[in-house]
Order: sequence, then C-alpha cells, then structure tokens
Amino acid sequence: MSYNLEKLTNSIKEANIEVFEYFTNKLSKDDFLFSSQIGFGGDNSLNADIVFENIFIKHLEKYGNILSEECGFIDKQKDITFVIDPLDGSNNFYSDLPYFGTSIAIRYKDEVIAGFVANLANKTMVYRVANDEIRYFSLDKKEKFIRVSNDKSKVGVFERGYKYPEICKFLNDKRFKFRILGATALSLANAKDYDFVLFIGDLREFDLEAGLFISSDLYIYKDEKLVFVTKKENFYYDFKESIKQFLDITP
Repeated sequence: MSYNLEKLTNSIKEANIEVFEYFTNKLSKDDFLFSSQIGFGGDNSLNADIVFENIFIKHLEKYGNILSEECGFIDKQKDITFVIDPLDGSNNFYSDLPYFGTSIAIRYKDEVIAGFVANLANKTMVYRVANDEIRYFSLDKKEKFIRVSNDKSKVGVFERGYKYPEICKFLNDKRFKFRILGATALSLANAKDYDFVLFIGDLREFDLEAGLFISSDLYIYKDEKLVFVTKKENFYYDFKESIKQFLDITP
C-alpha cells in the first residue's frame, strides 16, 4: 500500500492540536463573521471555517487529495483523499454552545480506512484507524485524557430533527427519547454513548464518513434518505420496522 497510516494519524493529530490552539489562544471577533464564500457543501462559510480548513490543508495536502466542505476538491493525483469538515457544528460554535469540532475521514481510493472526529469544546478527539479499536486523544498537550467507560445511556440523538416535526412526534409516540445536538459528525462518532443516532437529510460525506467509520462496529442502517446507528440490537430492529412503515422505506 502506498501510505503510512501511523504518519497520517500523527499529522491529523498535529493539525487538530493547531486548530485547538488557535481556538484557545487566537480566536477573534472576526472569526465569527460570515465570509463572502459559499462553501462546497452549500453553506455560507464562517471565517473560522476557512482558518481551520487552511490549517488542515497545510498539514495534509502533501500526503493526498483534499475534499473539504469549504474549498471542495484539491487534486494532488494521490490514492489518498482526506474528507474534511473543518468546523462541524458551526452554528453551535457561532452561538457559543459547547458542541462543535472537526471531522476527517481518510479514503484510500474509494474505501474509507480511518476516521477522526475532534470535539473542540471538551479538548478530545475520538478516532479509529483501519480495523483497530476506538481510541481517544487529548488536544491539550498539558492534559492526559482518560476515558471512563460508560455503557449506560438514556437518550438518542436526532440530528436535524427540527426539520422533521412529524418524525419527532412519531419517535416520541414510540417512546424513543432523543435530543437534537447540532453536530452530526460528533454525534455519529460518539454513537456508543447514546441509545441511537438518527440523521435524515442530504447524506454528505463531510457529515458522515468519519463518524460512521468510527462507529462501524455498531448496528448501522443507511439508505439514500437516512442513517441510523445504535449499540442496541433491539433498538436497531425495532427502529427499522417502525421507521420503514412511517417513511415507506424499502430495505
């Protein structure tokens, strides 16, 4: 294979540390302004989106192509492509709601081989490389991150549920407790901490690829309309049957 996953992992860690240090020490009012740029993903970019994206490009473009939510595709004629959301949960970031971060998936040709999702608000990154287990990394080099295992959960996450009030009512009637958190990559990457994560809408690689790879050992249902991830087998089959009836989804 024409890549070194350890080297790529270290470069992604270094890039996220630099982003975190900028967020911690250099953030200014200008970063919260909207730029004149409409990102490749279709949203109006904050200046912070562009600053963070440039940090990732600086660290990663020598290793592979860049496919980023802001700038689109940068072709370096490589087999490796980095799929980047430089600021997942940008509305949360803008509103000072502490649930936002970064997301990077590594593709080798057309296959995702690693996923990295950082939560800038709590200084941590969760990641999975190849067939290895999920790992955690502290973005603050002064602190040692210790992950406390918690297999309990009381709620699920329904990202973009505000767009689907009828489905919210349907889930509530089925006694699925859930929250709308506003950062899809973070929610998918940490799906094992919740009863489930549901996303309905445009399935963009920036939102999904890293988080789904990190949670790839869980139960995952995905089609052209939605993604549903859960650690609970009974939730998976109950949800599939219930939501298919509601949305007329063909398995």
